Amino acid sequence: MDSTAARPTFRDATAADVDALVALVESAYRGDASRAGWTTEADILEGQRTDPEGVLEVVKSPDSRLLTVEQDGRIVACCQLEHRGSHAYFGMFAVSPALQGAGLGKIVIAEAERQARETWGVTEMHMTVISVRDDLIAWYERRGYRRTGRMTPFPYGDERFGIPQRDDLQFELLVKELA
Repeated sequence: MDSTAARPTFRDATAADVDALVALVESAYRGDASRAGWTTEADILEGQRTDPEGVLEVVKSPDSRLLTVEQDGRIVACCQLEHRGSHAYFGMFAVSPALQGAGLGKIVIAEAERQARETWGVTEMHMTVISVRDDLIAWYERRGYRRTGRMTPFPYGDERFGIPQRDDLQFELLVKELA
């Protein structure tokens, strides 16, 4: 990260953050704006990535947190942490396309792992990634996540998750042991 930039601050999202968080997630994954970053899914999915109802559900859930990252007074990244027994689930991870590739994502995922371990005492972090996203899976592997080969179907026909542009999409479970 640029040493002149303010250090990111972390907090739990509130209902007041929902619109900004939806805009952030959409900008990181969908449409032409997402092509400024490397996490875009624009070539495999069109339509929405999330909606205000889905984000608000995470914010309000007693077993979930939506970790919000601010820098220079703006929301620049976020991720969902959900307590699921002995492990935590990591999802809805987004970094502003303009800031991708500068190390912010590494800081966010490390802080998410630390908070999940300290808050819930979990020993593993789980996530699901679209299996054709080789570059993204490789990024997670460099952070210590391992592929499990355990697949779940993509929810074809449910436009809340986007409009698939190919017929071979599925989610793979990635797991990391938390020290």
